[in-house]
Amino acid sequence: MTQKRTMAATLAAAVTLAGTAWGEGELNIYNWGNYTNPELIEKFEKEFDVKVNLDDYDSNEIMLAKVREGSSGYDIVVPSGYTVPIMIEQDLLAEVKPNEMENFGNVDPRWVDVYWDPGRNYTVPWLWGTTAFTVDTEVYDGDINTLALMFEPPQELSGRINMLNDMPEVINAALRYRGYERCNSNTDELRDVTELLMNAKQHWRTMDYATIEKLTSNDVDLSQTWNGAAMRAREQRPTLQYAYPKEGFAGWMDNAAVLKDAPNMENAKSFMNFMMAPENAALNSNFARYASGISGSEEFMIEELLDAPEIIIPEGAPEPDFVEPCAQEVTDLYNRIWTKLKQ
Repeated sequence: MTQKRTMAATLAAAVTLAGTAWGEGELNIYNWGNYTNPELIEKFEKEFDVKVNLDDYDSNEIMLAKVREGSSGYDIVVPSGYTVPIMIEQDLLAEVKPNEMENFGNVDPRWVDVYWDPGRNYTVPWLWGTTAFTVDTEVYDGDINTLALMFEPPQELSGRINMLNDMPEVINAALRYRGYERCNSNTDELRDVTELLMNAKQHWRTMDYATIEKLTSNDVDLSQTWNGAAMRAREQRPTLQYAYPKEGFAGWMDNAAVLKDAPNMENAKSFMNFMMAPENAALNSNFARYASGISGSEEFMIEELLDAPEIIIPEGAPEPDFVEPCAQEVTDLYNRIWTKLKQ
């Protein structure tokens, strides 16, 4: 990008943050980076004669901080499950009643009465998956299905590990490795987890959300990551293998939601209904390599997704661990651990 274009983008972002309306016939989406199929956007634009503007973030916390400021100019955001109750409680989301929309019958029953939005009054499924790690089996040829590879790694992986720059994912993985409960306020157990993390840090090369880039550039040989990202990395580095740790791994769902102060409310509602059509949900799955939560979308998915080892959880593996929001006192304890780890 030229300097001129960079300056223009910066100025445009500043206008957006100032709360200037982006005009009628538009839809402003704020989503995780590299997570929205351009074909999906083009299809929506053509069907509804709406111009879609897309900005991205790399954590729920960044998105939440931006939205809390108010007048963000965004219509659609894509929070993970544990973030949705926070946004509802803080009156940040519009109750747009997806459960009364035309396409709601396509939502897989498994994903209707979810803890973050029982009955789906605020959100629709975007994509869902798991968080564990992927490792180059040419570099390490032992058993990969243990969290020990991240926290007490063998010599060949030491210094070649990327961890997510994500407090809940890193701390919860450490809690699983030690066999402790999540949302944990036990001071002795948290002291043990803190020691584990501080000792493990010497073996980590980076803490970064850009897991695909870290792996495909051969910058690291193991990365904590999401299953879809692991699949995309394997397509460029075939010796990578996604792990299903015996100690457990995270499950999650990201969800499209409409902000209460959305400037393009009707377009946002149309997009919510649009996303519940199987052929549209499949476009995102095909791009990001995750399952959709929409029944019938499998018929429109690329063949590689239907039997990918990163998507199909093997028999005998633990069930994904969907962690509900922790009490504020627990989050405060985690923040102290995280601050110490990042120093």
